[in-house]
Amino acid sequence: MPSKSGKPAQEKKGAATAPARLRVRKTYKLFIGGAFPRSESGRSYVVNDSRGEFLANASWASRKDVRDAVVAARKAFGGWSGKTPYNRGQILYRIAEMLEGRRRQFVEELRDTGLSRQDAEAEVDAAVDRWVWYAGWADKIAQVAGSVNPVAGPFLNVSKPEPTGVVGVLAPNDSPLLGLVSVLAPAIVTGNTAVVIADSPLVAVTFAEVLATSDLPGGVVNILTGPREELAPWLSAHMDVNAVDLTGASEELANACETEAAGNLKRVLRPVSTDWSADPGTERMTALLETKTVWHPIGV
Repeated sequence: MPSKSGKPAQEKKGAATAPARLRVRKTYKLFIGGAFPRSESGRSYVVNDSRGEFLANASWASRKDVRDAVVAARKAFGGWSGKTPYNRGQILYRIAEMLEGRRRQFVEELRDTGLSRQDAEAEVDAAVDRWVWYAGWADKIAQVAGSVNPVAGPFLNVSKPEPTGVVGVLAPNDSPLLGLVSVLAPAIVTGNTAVVIADSPLVAVTFAEVLATSDLPGGVVNILTGPREELAPWLSAHMDVNAVDLTGASEELANACETEAAGNLKRVLRPVSTDWSADPGTERMTALLETKTVWHPIGV
């Protein structure tokens, strides 16, 4: 208020000022069965940005968390694989819509990993496009991978692809979002369910939030964070896992996981040098499919 002399009144010394606002930091949890639990072990680890500055404490998954994730994936497999391919394509497209809507958040989290703004924006755009590309394959891969076979006799012989089951996936670190999308989308678009191990929770958990708020049924994708050297062998050895994609593993870790996977019949995809910007083709989808052949008599 102005003083009697008409001049603005001076603030009194020692007057209370508004306290500085504390930033609400993000909590990085696991993603199992459509929910976000903390690790049952109570363990966590520090996540720093590319400059070494603290970002968050992330949940460190345990062996029981791996088992819980596989149980959730198996429970979801029947419903997910039983959906029509067209419906699965619609659900995956919805995920792409929501990924596009959170573009700014993904750009900022990728920048925390050390990418420039331009590179981060390019990776988010490529990841959205890649997800839409795989969504479009949902109702087409059967026509490409299936066939009507010539038979010398009064029979009709038809081969059709079917999902292999629960797939363990080691997400790559060299491209946190595009790499994750490039190994996860081909696994679930054909009807498989997945358990993903991601070393860095920055992008993986945010992507889990996209999945949780989309139309994707709980348990179709489960994401665990923590050191893959500890978690990957347990996942590979699990008797209810039908395939393991070791793309994100080092050569030494891949050898260890392959040995653990030998306890029962599994498909093991070995890590290869990958250019995530290249045309992905259909190899990752067909690698996680089984072929069922049906014989039917004709002309009898």
